Parts: sequence; C-alpha cells; structure tokens
Amino acid sequence: MQALLSPGSLVTIAGASLSVIGWLGYASGNPNLSLPTIFYGIPILLGGLALKSSELPPAERLTPPERFRELRERPESEPLRKLLADVLRWRYGQKAHLESSLEVLKLWDEDNPPELLSVEELDQGGRYGLRLRFRCGAVPYERWQERCDRLGRFFGAGLSAELESRPPGGLQLTLLSGAAAPA
Repeated sequence: MQALLSPGSLVTIAGASLSVIGWLGYASGNPNLSLPTIFYGIPILLGGLALKSSELPPAERLTPPERFRELRERPESEPLRKLLADVLRWRYGQKAHLESSLEVLKLWDEDNPPELLSVEELDQGGRYGLRLRFRCGAVPYERWQERCDRLGRFFGAGLSAELESRPPGGLQLTLLSGAAAPA
C-alpha cells in the first residue's frame, strides 16, 4: 500500500487518468475534453514514470510514531528527530538513504553502497535514540568501526554512536542523545 501512495505513483496515476479521459474524449468526438486532457495528461504521465524509475522508498519504521513522542520532542533530541524525518520520506535520484552523509564519512561504495533497512526509536535510561539497521554492501564492518567515534558527532552535537555487527553482512548503528530526560 505504501508504494501505491508514493508521490511518483500518484503523479503516474493522475497522468494516466487524464490521458485515458483525453483519448475517450477524442474517440467520442469531444475536442473540448480531449485536447486539454491529452495535452496535460501525457507529460504528467511521463513525469510520473520518471519519478517511479528513480524512487527510493522510506526505511521501514519499527516503532509506532506515537510511542516516544514526548521524548522525541525534547530539544536535545532535535538532531535525531531530523535524521528520523529524513530517512522516513520518499527519496528521488539517490541510490540509498543517507547517501551524502555516508560519502562524507567515507562509508560509501559506488557499486554496492550500504543500504538502510530499518529504523527503530529507543528510550535508554531517559535518553532518546535511534537504532539504524544497515546492509553493509561492499563497505566492510571494520571501516565502520574505525569511524564509530565520528558517527555520533557527525549527525549532531552530543550524540554517541554504538556499532554492532549483524551477520550476514549487516550492522546495527545506535545513536543516542547526550542528555537524559529529567525525572
């Protein structure tokens, strides 16, 4: 259902609908209906198909949105809140989520990049966190370990990062905010 409601799918469906209405208007001899709908429908259909060809769906969200709402809305959770919003939206023209971030961190391989599979929200002792599960691709786990201390700082001030290997060929990155929520 999620793929059907993507922006690319909606534009494709709208373009196809307009085109069909235009061709039906043409077949029935109604130029006032056929000309504008064909004129707009075909370019919209082609634009939608172009979007569909470069579409990257959001990462799977394992935690219900309402579960950690209060913890997520705290000021110290802002970098993680932005990261969560970024990976939960449709992307176009990219090979993988966090592509530019992984390139800067030198955790990118052009032919077989790391793939973000899922994201889970956490509450660890009053600290808001995200657990990101990746398929490593051609980037070895050792390279991720070398950059572990930089991973937390890269995504936001005061964040800490923990890595855990997940066979076969995967890893789990946990990012935690620096401050615990007040009691």
